[in-house]
Amino acid sequence: MDRDVCIGSGLCAAAAPDDFRLDGARQSRPVNPDRAPSEGVLAAAEGCPVEAIAIALAETGEQVFPPED
Repeated sequence: MDRDVCIGSGLCAAAAPDDFRLDGARQSRPVNPDRAPSEGVLAAAEGCPVEAIAIALAETGEQVFPPED
């Protein structure tokens, strides 16, 4: 989660309410950043209007989302 990019749209918290929360500054925070990504987390990342959510495999660090160009 890149909080410098986050605009606080809340789409991530709506798509994956068990995985994201908006804080007092209306910026998203992952509830458990070390957890394996669920379908909801992937939907949240894909729906983020500013691509503030990156998903990487914990074992290898390989970036899963956003896809590299």
